[in-house]
Amino acid sequence: MFGLQGRVAVVTGGSRGIGRACSIALADRGAHVVVCFAAREDAAAEVVESIRGKGGSAEARRVDVASAEQVEETFSAITKERGKLDILVSNAGVAADNLLLRVRQDDLDKVLGPNVAGAIWTAKSAVRSMMRARWGRIVFMSSVVGQMGNPGQAVYAASKSALFGLTKTLAKEYGSRGITVNAVAPGFIETEMTASMPQQAKDHLIAATPLGRYGRVEDVASAVVYLVSEEAGFVTGQVLAVNGGLYT
Repeated sequence: MFGLQGRVAVVTGGSRGIGRACSIALADRGAHVVVCFAAREDAAAEVVESIRGKGGSAEARRVDVASAEQVEETFSAITKERGKLDILVSNAGVAADNLLLRVRQDDLDKVLGPNVAGAIWTAKSAVRSMMRARWGRIVFMSSVVGQMGNPGQAVYAASKSALFGLTKTLAKEYGSRGITVNAVAPGFIETEMTASMPQQAKDHLIAATPLGRYGRVEDVASAVVYLVSEEAGFVTGQVLAVNGGLYT
């Protein structure tokens, strides 16, 4: 069940946090995983080594997902070398938190480039191979913040909300070609980002979550594995919340 043997998967932002967990989980199910990274080559190499150490298949590639040219070159190379590209997990993203009145142009450029443009460019490049095969899986990594909002995160919330519209539109555009497009909206997950939050904020979020804990990166990765599997072949245009009941 949920086997991915023979599939070629690309995970952007695959070297750390949720992306790392997704890369490992997909490889554990039999996929060849391309771990895409922007800056942390050492972290990406560690993920690849971890996968290969368990007998899996993986490689690392540097790409700035906000650059249409870099994405096209990278994805074309993957398709040429591997013969196809079956799965895209569009996970790369950044945050620049500020109250609206303090938001600057730099904040917009920093966040909307990878979070929104990156999702569009990677999906555009991946779809070409998927259309030829008449099979494909695209999963965008959104956030509970895009659903419920959060003070001080206007730009980040806007970028993550944008993925809902993109998900539903692409699901309708490419469903006839056997391609499913879905999004995952994690709640507050134990990552480097949440580790730096003040303890008071952490306590508040845990209290507001019915399951009474932070999520684990593996919780999100398990949802991704399901959405890219054959078993989810009739699921498309959906947003799967993995938030412990924080937002319903």
